Amino acid sequence: MSPLLVKAQAPDASGCTLKITPESAGWRYVGFSTYRRKPGETLAFRTPDKETCMVILSGTASVKAGDQLFARIGKRRNVFEGKATSVYLPADTPLEITAESELEFALCTAPGGKDGKVRLIAPEDVGEETRGEATNQRHVRNILPDTAEADSLLVVEVITPGGHWSSYPPHKHDRDALPEESFLEETYYHRLKLAQGFAFQRVYTDDRSIDETMAVEDGDCVMVPRGYHPVGAPHGYDLYYLNVMAGPKRKWVFKNDPQHEWMLKKA
Repeated sequence: MSPLLVKAQAPDASGCTLKITPESAGWRYVGFSTYRRKPGETLAFRTPDKETCMVILSGTASVKAGDQLFARIGKRRNVFEGKATSVYLPADTPLEITAESELEFALCTAPGGKDGKVRLIAPEDVGEETRGEATNQRHVRNILPDTAEADSLLVVEVITPGGHWSSYPPHKHDRDALPEESFLEETYYHRLKLAQGFAFQRVYTDDRSIDETMAVEDGDCVMVPRGYHPVGAPHGYDLYYLNVMAGPKRKWVFKNDPQHEWMLKKA
């Protein structure tokens, strides 16, 4: 199995089904984990030196963040049913999550300070856009873009219809060389509309020191430390992924693979 692929697991005692830390990934910035909770179950978290974006994948929760309570938030039954409800927390903010229904959520973390403000990111606060054409078309939901207030985190959801490609033509963001390109570590958390489905993701560098092609299943996560990282969704299997990015500068500026950039040029 590729060292860049993290497989979903049965929930542990805390309900955790997947966990990536900077230490386990061998990088500096991005942390990502997913949890499942039954109605009435509660989990508490606190990250002293990291900011957090809690994304409700499905279900309803009451979330206490610092001294604020967001009661019974989250309405979608699955990740394909509309935009997410999320909560942003600066570093060292106590977080308590109580499931009001069957609940799935993700915790996205990156280095951050304590000066930001806790805030609810409601579905109506999430910008939505369609990118690409024909079988390169996908639908993007910007939960925490680089225009929103945060220290390091960038968080986005993408729906790729079956038979389409995404993060395509292949692009990368692995050089701290603004304004031409930014350095951002990234995770891709994948879900399939039909759970028996699969998708493909490739991660490769110009010199092929990284060249991995992975079949991903429902609940799997791909780590992108550097390199280009296109995704393909087979016919019949709509694909969702949740991206988390972070790096030394909070700006998403990418470079397309020059061998494939021709397809963006109009005749």
